[in-house]
Amino acid sequence: MPTWVILVDNLKDISNADTPHKVMTVRDYLMRPKLFTGINPNILNFSRSYAYQGAGYYASLLAEARQHRVLPSVETMIELSRKQLYNHALPELENSLNQCFRKIGAAAEEISRITVCLGQAGNEQLEPFARLLFDWYRTPILEVTVEPGEWRAIRRIRPLAITELDAARRTFLIEALERYTHRPWRAPKQRAVMKYALAVLSDPKEELPPSSISSLKYMAKVAARHGVELVPIGKGDLDRLAQYDALFIRETTNIDNHTYRFARRAVQERMPVIDDPVSMIRCTNKVYLAELLEAHGVPTPKTVILSSLKEADQLEDRLGSPVVLKIPDGSFSRGVFKVTGEEAIRDKLKELFEDSDIILAQEYCPTEFDWRIGVLDGEPLFAVQYLMAKKHWQIVRHEDGKKSVEGSFRSTSLAEAPPAVVETAIRAARLIGDGLYGVDLKQIGDRVVVIEVNDNPNLDHGCEDSAEKDIVWDQLIRWYLKRLESR
Repeated sequence: MPTWVILVDNLKDISNADTPHKVMTVRDYLMRPKLFTGINPNILNFSRSYAYQGAGYYASLLAEARQHRVLPSVETMIELSRKQLYNHALPELENSLNQCFRKIGAAAEEISRITVCLGQAGNEQLEPFARLLFDWYRTPILEVTVEPGEWRAIRRIRPLAITELDAARRTFLIEALERYTHRPWRAPKQRAVMKYALAVLSDPKEELPPSSISSLKYMAKVAARHGVELVPIGKGDLDRLAQYDALFIRETTNIDNHTYRFARRAVQERMPVIDDPVSMIRCTNKVYLAELLEAHGVPTPKTVILSSLKEADQLEDRLGSPVVLKIPDGSFSRGVFKVTGEEAIRDKLKELFEDSDIILAQEYCPTEFDWRIGVLDGEPLFAVQYLMAKKHWQIVRHEDGKKSVEGSFRSTSLAEAPPAVVETAIRAARLIGDGLYGVDLKQIGDRVVVIEVNDNPNLDHGCEDSAEKDIVWDQLIRWYLKRLESR
């Protein structure tokens, strides 16, 4: 029998008397990663909030890192956070809803809100809609608000907290939980199909783009040799994305902006896409990466995950001095701070905890350069050394009101790169997916550690391709062709 674990913010939300399954708090789950060693439980996350970087968000994020099957996924949380992210699902959902309402008849006019608990609505006529909604968005409790009128449009879909349920709906939830946990876990259905040509999403005005416009023009020449046309698109082109056959995102990705919406739409259209939304979610968050890499024995700097100031005592004794503090979703060296001294560490943590429930503290590993190994489809693509910015400890120096300054680079072929560096990078990237990743590593003597795995890595003509030449671009185009031809 599968092991089910129910996560709640407060043990009064669902008690052990309500269910035969293990109930524990979200906080306990976050801070006890070894609790389920050797077991892969099914996690039902009933946190009262799935807000980005909140405790409920981290519970699902780290469940994935621990290889626990979890509901809802972080991807679902993000998509339900804005109507514009779930708009693409509404036509199918509204068709199903209106079919159900026609069967109900005149009484349907009185229904303005529908509560769906684990894919169940408690109304036989609404069950097809409830199952479809749950197939789109695997979330324990959802509330659907419906517009009046001849055609019942969906105004809003939102996760509902247990504390928002009245007594009758809470009783139904417990019954639905019992029924659901006696079913096998099933994956969502694959959806949608669509069209042709490689769209490249870019912003010519971006300060630090992953690929320059001149590099994309060079890529277009290489792609043409393979019979692939590159078509530049911008953030206003989401509505015509389905005209193309595949998508290459060359703006800095962020799950809170249009790049994620483009990636999500591409997946819905079954278009090959770099970067895919799951890779974005996994790579964006350093806490997830830390647990994922540790769980699979990939070497990293000594790391401590902090959820409160109380856990910050004697950090320098544990990690050495100085200590590196990181917000979970920083990029391009932003949100990373080198701090010395207990008082300074606590002051910086206090500041960082205002924006995130969890902060990463790591051992400081000074080196002249970072190795960047490009990995595509689980195989090495390029190697380059990124040197630290002048008079700085990171490869990019950011100063308020000033233009960012990047360090230089040294090219090296994959054959010349240390085998331990390349092999470690491959191990790390394969844990994320089969897309394009830039793995940053440091080598201190014989020790090799992974600093992070980046989706949306830099890929510029004359830098990352300086040793391997057109092989880099050829392999990238072949990645798309392989998937297009197998559809």
